[in-house]
Amino acid sequence: MREDIDLSILRAIGGKIVKTERGHQLSHFHLRLVMKIEEFSRYPFTRLVIDRHLNESEYNETMELLHILNERYTEEQEEGFVYYKPLLLHFAGMLCYKLPVEETMQALYEEGIYPELMEKLMRSKEEQ
Repeated sequence: MREDIDLSILRAIGGKIVKTERGHQLSHFHLRLVMKIEEFSRYPFTRLVIDRHLNESEYNETMELLHILNERYTEEQEEGFVYYKPLLLHFAGMLCYKLPVEETMQALYEEGIYPELMEKLMRSKEEQ
């Protein structure tokens, strides 16, 4: 159920909206505490997703974009291509607007998500 629908229903019943807002604030507080745990630093992309408030759909679209780009990268590599600027442009153009391009590439690389692709894209970015 969408949040705006939930809030209107809660307003109609009266009083419980405060409870929901407090629960939301409590969840945010707990999440901030979890993100401070040292081991969480090994997951910079996951942290970026949380920090930038991506919803599940935006996350899934980002992962699908990465899958498609990685397939193209693999195909192009097999065909002997060494120029990856078009892949970088596709990545930058289709990436969720909430995610900064360079920070996302670095975070994906560090977290081990398509690291070879991210290395090539970062290298292409540096060559600009």
